[in-house]
Parts: sequence; C-alpha cells; structure tokens
Amino acid sequence: MENINELIKNQQLDQIKALLEQKPALANQPDQRGFSPLIMAAYLNATDAVHLLLDHGAEVNAQDASGNTALMGTCFKGYTEVADLLISKGADVNLRNGDGATALAFAVNFNQVDVAKLLLAHGAVIDKSVMGMVAQAKAKGNEEIVNLIASQS
Repeated sequence: MENINELIKNQQLDQIKALLEQKPALANQPDQRGFSPLIMAAYLNATDAVHLLLDHGAEVNAQDASGNTALMGTCFKGYTEVADLLISKGADVNLRNGDGATALAFAVNFNQVDVAKLLLAHGAVIDKSVMGMVAQAKAKGNEEIVNLIASQS
C-alpha cells in the first residue's frame, strides 16, 4: 500500500483522492514519525491536499507525538493561506503542544507577522509562551512582530 504522506510530498493529488475514497481512515493515519497527512500537507504548504484531506474527514486539531498541529506547522513556516483555511475549518488557535507553545508562539518565534495577525484576529491569546517568544524576537531585532504583540496586549 502506498504511503499517503509520500503522495502528499510528491503532490500526487489524484492518487491521494483515490486512496482516501478507498480507505477514508487514512485521512487521520499518522506515519511512522507520528505526522498525520494533514500535518504533512500543511507543513508543505500543499493547499490542495489540505482541502482534500479536510473534505475526507481529516481531524483539523490532530496532534503529532510532540503535540504539534497542522496549524502550528503553518505558523512556523508562515503559510497564511493554509492557516486561514485550517482556522475556517475549526482549528483551535489556542491549542498547546507538549511544551506549552501555541500557534501564535510559533508565529512570533519565526517572525511570521501576517500569520500572527491572522491568529490574533481569530482570538489567539497572548500568554506567557508568546511573551517568552517576544523577548527572543526583540533580541533578534524583529521589531514588527514585537510591536504587533505590544499593540495587542
């Protein structure tokens, strides 16, 4: 059987769709590293695959072994369109990973200003994990993200 995450990496949408129609449970089947297909697709900015997986029942708030979600992956990478799609399908903007970090903490830490704005517009909370990242952002000279968080708190 083909690995759905490999199909996602290779952007083989027709094969993904056929596989999901045969075995819908694969939409939530993590690979050997614990990454669900949705987490993989979001991390790779594979918007069409994200749509396809969500349409086939992928759990939008599924977490990997570290507690990271598809939304957290998009925030780390700065993929605003995928982040917006995930939020529109019910992604929890305040869910925490195993280290207590939220999607907003990832956006701040990796200086993803547009994603941070999106998260804040959808109710992301500025908590101590975010404020810890703000201190790091300030040290890196990422003033735009520092000013954004300061204007919201």
